[in-house]
Amino acid sequence: MPKVGMEPVRRKALVDAALRVIGGQGTLSVTMSEIARDAGVSPALAHHYFGSKEQLLIETIRSLLRQLRQDAVTALKAARTPREKVSALIRVSFRADQFATETVAAWLAFYSEAQRSEDVRRLLVIYARRLRSNLLASLRALCAPHDAERIAEGAAAMIDGLYIRQSLKSAPISIEASIALTEDYVNAHLRAIARISTDEESKRYPRGE
Repeated sequence: MPKVGMEPVRRKALVDAALRVIGGQGTLSVTMSEIARDAGVSPALAHHYFGSKEQLLIETIRSLLRQLRQDAVTALKAARTPREKVSALIRVSFRADQFATETVAAWLAFYSEAQRSEDVRRLLVIYARRLRSNLLASLRALCAPHDAERIAEGAAAMIDGLYIRQSLKSAPISIEASIALTEDYVNAHLRAIARISTDEESKRYPRGE
């Protein structure tokens, strides 16, 4: 029988182990026994807590998403302006724990599994929608709604693309470089929008009139 009070500790240990094993092998074709061994528990206990490997994988994704959400909430509270909030979201996306090699490999394995598993697909869609929604909420204070949507989609796509780039171990990219590239994208589009607005204003009200 599992020791009373140990369930939360061992469930977390199994989730952390699943992330390490999946990330280390770069595939979901791992066994419950491998995950249990890494967590220091028996396969029977792992099955007791989660029922199946699939349920453990789902809980592992949920754990990653919860951490991302908590980090985003904390970062957004500390930011003062809409532009600072955009930067905060970008930085959260590239936190060291999320952008670690094993975690990136696990994310890619989860995206691959989403082609077969509706439960995994649903969770990843929630993540994508949440990132887009958070970016939009701040960008709409900086530019027109249609421009905000375009920049949010592009920034989210850059973040996803940089995760894929990070998975190519022969061409890794640092956290700071990833943040800088995404910030450059956002800044370039905001500056372009500001220039267009200034040009239109000049045409509407020419000097000397």
